[in-house]
Amino acid sequence: MDRPSLRRAVPALVALLLAGLLAGPSPAHAATLLSQGRPVTASSTEGAGTPASAAVDGDPGTRWASAWSDPQWLQVDLGAPADLSEVTLSWEAAYATAYEIQISDNASSWQTVYSTTTATGGTQTLAVTGHGRYVRLYGTHRVGGYGYSLWEFQVKGATATQDGPGVTRVTGTQGNWQLTVDGMPWTVKGLTWGPPVGEAATRMPELHAIGVNTVRTWGTDGTTQPLLDAAAANGIKVVNGFWLQPGGGPGSGGCVDYTTDANYKTTMLTEIRKWVTAYKTHPGVLMWNVGNESILGMQNCYSGTQLEQERIAYTRFVEEAAQAIHAIDANHPVTSTDAWTGAWPYYKAYAPSLDLYSVNSYAQVCQVKQDWLAGGYTKPYIITETGPAGEWEVPNDANGVPTEPTDQQKRDGYVTAWNCVLAHPGVALGATLFHYGTEGDFGGVWFNITTGNEKRLSWYAVRKLYSGQTGGNTPPVIASMNLSRSTDVPAGGTFTLTANVSDPDGDPIGYTMGYNSKYITNASGLIPAQFTGSGTFTVTAPQQLGVWKIYLYARDGHGNVGIETRSLRVVAPPVPGMNLARGAATTASSYQADGPGAPYPPQAATDGNTATRWASAWSDPQWLQVDLGRSQAFEHVQLVWEAAFGKAYEIQVSDDAANWRPVYATTSGDGGADDLAISATARYVRVHATQRGTAYGYSLYEFGVYHS
Repeated sequence: MDRPSLRRAVPALVALLLAGLLAGPSPAHAATLLSQGRPVTASSTEGAGTPASAAVDGDPGTRWASAWSDPQWLQVDLGAPADLSEVTLSWEAAYATAYEIQISDNASSWQTVYSTTTATGGTQTLAVTGHGRYVRLYGTHRVGGYGYSLWEFQVKGATATQDGPGVTRVTGTQGNWQLTVDGMPWTVKGLTWGPPVGEAATRMPELHAIGVNTVRTWGTDGTTQPLLDAAAANGIKVVNGFWLQPGGGPGSGGCVDYTTDANYKTTMLTEIRKWVTAYKTHPGVLMWNVGNESILGMQNCYSGTQLEQERIAYTRFVEEAAQAIHAIDANHPVTSTDAWTGAWPYYKAYAPSLDLYSVNSYAQVCQVKQDWLAGGYTKPYIITETGPAGEWEVPNDANGVPTEPTDQQKRDGYVTAWNCVLAHPGVALGATLFHYGTEGDFGGVWFNITTGNEKRLSWYAVRKLYSGQTGGNTPPVIASMNLSRSTDVPAGGTFTLTANVSDPDGDPIGYTMGYNSKYITNASGLIPAQFTGSGTFTVTAPQQLGVWKIYLYARDGHGNVGIETRSLRVVAPPVPGMNLARGAATTASSYQADGPGAPYPPQAATDGNTATRWASAWSDPQWLQVDLGRSQAFEHVQLVWEAAFGKAYEIQVSDDAANWRPVYATTSGDGGADDLAISATARYVRVHATQRGTAYGYSLYEFGVYHS
């Protein structure tokens, strides 16, 4: 459908709508069964075999039964406000003689639309008149000594049509749901949103052009308006998120105690109410999404019984938030996202007001359908993050770090994920694929379809999935990439990188390379790599020891890029001869005795093990000294620095450990492995450091003194 022509037609549509309003009330709608398969809760149940859901499952052979006491209630959420016309109660033998039928817009304030004190059981069809989203049976007197028991609780009427822009509904029945916007079907063809909000106006046309109709955010606040404006101007809707601690699943975003921290919950409810009120009539809103991966993330904060209690308390807070949103905005559904379908039983039990569920799932996205079927769920879902396999779910390579998928594997990951969403019609209502971002860092290369504002193969895959478009100038393809050595590359040395690269359009290919040190320093950014050649490259290794990732970029000059990455372990260059310092008595001006991984004693720098280290106090100057046992000649000193290196230091020697003479000095040390050609004869050798290269102390993996 042509979106621009729809925008041109808006004035005429508005005029027609106004004319209809001025002409008088709309005609009555035929009564529709609204309650079947809808979320239902009850004051109690007699046992696991008689759940509340059995009263709205359409099966006359299953039933809800309550505890044996008064009063009791059964409540159904119709999903949207409706004009009610009829309620049918099919009683089992344990019926109510006195009860009320009540309706509500928010599940807290109730209006009675029918009451009796002389009911006789059986099947009772009641004519009712009222308008509301929630309908409940409220029983106050039982016949006999049992509880209340219903085979079926049926509510009929017409879903109310409400004026206003961008009304979103979850419509349909069990296993046959549909998302609608202004009454029209809406399959979520989405991307998660990453760029600054200020760039939304310039970027949304690109998303519209490739068939995207939805973007997802993780937070909603006073800065959200430009994003909503730009989305609406391009026929795109927004899943507006509300971040809750400990969001982020395995990467927990801070801990809060949901069982006791009333202040946090009150504060967050206030924020949610504030921004739902602010944006509820904005045409860019598709739905509200409360929380992200917190049920899984709780494991980073708690364990055992408390973990279970916190997960329940968190989900009950999600329910509280959902009810608060519904009370303010009846025109947009509410969902909640977690990182695994194992969170859905919590939603099912403790958050009945959610209109649909959401889950982030990457390599396991095709399992979501089976998990939904096995869980017996009664609500549809959307996938709020999916795409190629993540760092946490791929095998490790020879250097013990996750093997990043190739560009082709990432492209195929999006295709597979989307096809698995489409394979669950009537239940999976779409997906927001991860990720539309522009960062060129570690995560940006792994997941962004537009890394550094350059289009990847994944960008073209998403375009085809959502719009059917193919062709155009597409990125270079890196069919293979290999390193001549990857587990033992000498610091500052060279290695050979070979790559088989082609461009589908025959464009000339330009190359750059970068290094990332996440697995050493937890840095996300990349630094340039020095290299020569084309196709077969000679590359200079970093100075700092540890596992690096090298990235090869192949560009076609048309805004497209292919990227491939491998890991390499940088080691200290081998030094010929005998290490006189290995195992020798070693002392230092100070060492770090406490803290993570401590102690870091002096002798760790002369034990021949590059996995151990000496670390000094965080002050200048500091020294590390080795006693060779007797005066000996040597020709080479090697310092293997940890990240906390010495910028200015001297190598000094002595015969008595009291009078020292310098044999080497620098004020421009850059860490890594320092190989120093020093010829001297002495019993004691020390590094005397006067300026640190970082805010920390000095730290050496190895201090070697060699004699050939």
